Amino acid sequence: MQPMEPTLAIFQNPLARYFAATRPAFLTASLMACLIGLAIVRHDGHAFDVPLALVTLLFGLLAHAGANVLNDYYDALNGTDALNTERIFPFTGGSRFIQNGVLSMKQTARFGFALLFCVMLAGLWLMARSAPQLLYIGLTGLFIGWAYSAPPLWLNSRGLGELCVAAGILTITVGADFVQRKVFAYAPFIAGLSYALLATNLLYINQFPDRTADAAAGKRHWVARLPVQQARWGYVLIMTLAYIWLLSSVLLGWLPMFALLAFLALPLGILASRLLLRNAAQPQQLGSAIKLTITALIAHGALLSLGLILG
Repeated sequence: MQPMEPTLAIFQNPLARYFAATRPAFLTASLMACLIGLAIVRHDGHAFDVPLALVTLLFGLLAHAGANVLNDYYDALNGTDALNTERIFPFTGGSRFIQNGVLSMKQTARFGFALLFCVMLAGLWLMARSAPQLLYIGLTGLFIGWAYSAPPLWLNSRGLGELCVAAGILTITVGADFVQRKVFAYAPFIAGLSYALLATNLLYINQFPDRTADAAAGKRHWVARLPVQQARWGYVLIMTLAYIWLLSSVLLGWLPMFALLAFLALPLGILASRLLLRNAAQPQQLGSAIKLTITALIAHGALLSLGLILG
């Protein structure tokens, strides 16, 4: 049974209302990205500071939450969520908090920027405990979170949304690593890229139910630009690149053999691919494929983190 969309009657408690507006179920993507960064530090034998790791986790989750809320605001501003009649709630079509009158546009904008302000405070604290160069990672992440959907850049509308998601996820992994290591290293990029590509696939498949509304609102991402029969193969390509990268990294000795545990999540991705290839032209039939994509993403992140620690 599809969950009910949010209403004021459901979210009478303001704390519950604002928490749900962050779309907390999707924050697990950032959680796993952070865990991969911490796991590669552990694998490389560096000293591990638990309090710093916990603040880093919070930092990553707040950044993702702020990006989610601002995305809702800017998608309401350009009208795409209001036009969306083929959405699969709660996965596509935004949180519906603005459209259903649970939060106003002004409240949503203020909340999103307040979350990013909290991220800045957490980042300053982490800089004091690690190294000043963390500023570059933090500013990069904040810029991506804002520019993804905000004018005048509208990067997702220009076909750069997938790149934004991959870069944003990698920023979390690299940041988690840097806070512990206190210097930049190639390891978190290598370890995190396969996961970042799979996170990109979550955005990619979610755009199929939103395709008609996004195109009408001027959001020209690749799923909206390409014919459906061509666009569906993008998912397969991204997933293939993710696992080729992971396998190559192990064969080249960049990652330990135990990192191949993440391949146990591949059957879930293959099943999601088959469902997308079959139902791409019927977006209302993609609920199971989206759920499998999320499960595959979390499983890949958890197994990869475990493999790095065991390795």
